[in-house]
Amino acid sequence: MDIQHEIDGSKGRYFYSADGGPVAEMTYSVAGERMIIIDHTEVPDAYRGQGVGKALVARAVEDMRHAGKTITPLCPFAAAQFRRHPEWHDVLSR
Repeated sequence: MDIQHEIDGSKGRYFYSADGGPVAEMTYSVAGERMIIIDHTEVPDAYRGQGVGKALVARAVEDMRHAGKTITPLCPFAAAQFRRHPEWHDVLSR
């Protein structure tokens, strides 16, 4: 799955679209130099049940782990994914 990433100042997003179809996205805010806050995840019905939402969060986890940053998942979907994946807790902001 080809997850894309965009950042513009203090706002960013990870997104996915298959063959020009609808866009699934997870948005976040930059909170200082060492943390991001995931604030919203939206997956269109066309992608439901395909693991797209999880892939968006997983990509953020991978990128933040590599950058030495932490994540605060305010979005209910992202928070649920962190509960399901204790292996991601190294990047979970406490």
